[in-house]
Amino acid sequence: MSSYDWFTVPLTADLVRGALDLERTGHGLLPHRLPARARAQCADPQLHMVESQPSGVRLALRTRATAVELDTLPTKRVYVGAPPRPDGVYDLLVDGRPAGSASVTGGNTLTIDMAAGTAERRPGPVGTVRFTGLPATVKDVEIWLPHNETTELVALRADAPVEPVPDRGRKVWLHHGSSISHGSDAASPTTTWPALAASLGGVELINLGLGGSALLDPFTARTLRDTPADLISVKLGINVVNADLMRLRAFGPAVHGFLDTIREGRPDTPLLVISPILCPIHEDTPGPCALDLGSLGSGQLRFRATGDPAERAYGKLTLAVVREELARIVRQRATEDPHLHHLDGRDLYGEADSAELPLPDDLHPDAATHRRIGERFAALAFAPGGPFADGAL
Repeated sequence: MSSYDWFTVPLTADLVRGALDLERTGHGLLPHRLPARARAQCADPQLHMVESQPSGVRLALRTRATAVELDTLPTKRVYVGAPPRPDGVYDLLVDGRPAGSASVTGGNTLTIDMAAGTAERRPGPVGTVRFTGLPATVKDVEIWLPHNETTELVALRADAPVEPVPDRGRKVWLHHGSSISHGSDAASPTTTWPALAASLGGVELINLGLGGSALLDPFTARTLRDTPADLISVKLGINVVNADLMRLRAFGPAVHGFLDTIREGRPDTPLLVISPILCPIHEDTPGPCALDLGSLGSGQLRFRATGDPAERAYGKLTLAVVREELARIVRQRATEDPHLHHLDGRDLYGEADSAELPLPDDLHPDAATHRRIGERFAALAFAPGGPFADGAL
């Protein structure tokens, strides 16, 4: 039994950063990274799964507490034929510095059979993550929720009173992208590349990286338009290619429409368009992308591009085509939009990086590559002369 004298802390919206909606459930609060109106406009289970995974979402507390407990109900994914996934990681920051990590066992289980295209959900128990040994002084405490594990917030306790962290005057960086921006195989929520870049740049992150779902959806563009932010970036292309969603004829106007919508509400906000990082399977081969069934049971899932390179002549998209089109669109628009910028994703992860740090499943970066991409982005975007040069304090 715990020896701490616990204060029960009401879970209120002013303690939560990085979420755009908090849904009241039978257990507590479920953070969402898309608002309810956007969620209602898409029935794709993939989108609903990933937007409820709280990448970049954290509790931000100011307190003298030496111990903090958080009860949560996670939903853990199990992939048939794949090695067990590790439990999601909760990262603790004290005054902005790493101070520990922990996980919650139990929770709901979502068993996904990628070969059959089915999913089965089984309920499980609430678990508790505890951080102790904190300094007994006034400090800012952040608990970053697992970036890849849907997490319902059930109860919060501390051994001293808690208040929300006041506004520290930092710029807000709003970023949208694919599973790579979501966090893919990063080691923990504070070591996804956007979280690392935000820390290095001294900005507050709102991460709209949506695994498999950066598809130029109008509701995502409206979310970016309507979310208060000082800096906006959109990393586009990889999901459009690996979903084989559209041809070149549709892609260009869709990008224009996406950017037009953002500019309706944020006409002068620095807006950075980032093309895909290097992904050898899709550089010159169109989608769709599929699970390599031969990798099932091997200890490492792998993906492959199933399109025909000859179909590029008929408008099928590859990453090479997407990069060229995004660069062209930004050049065209920048003549009238001085706050619009472009970054070639290969400047974050290119051929030399691929030789040194290949993508383990041929699609997603690992922990070391997330760190490299985050450091590169910070150096390119937040440095003097970069598109977000005025973003850091």
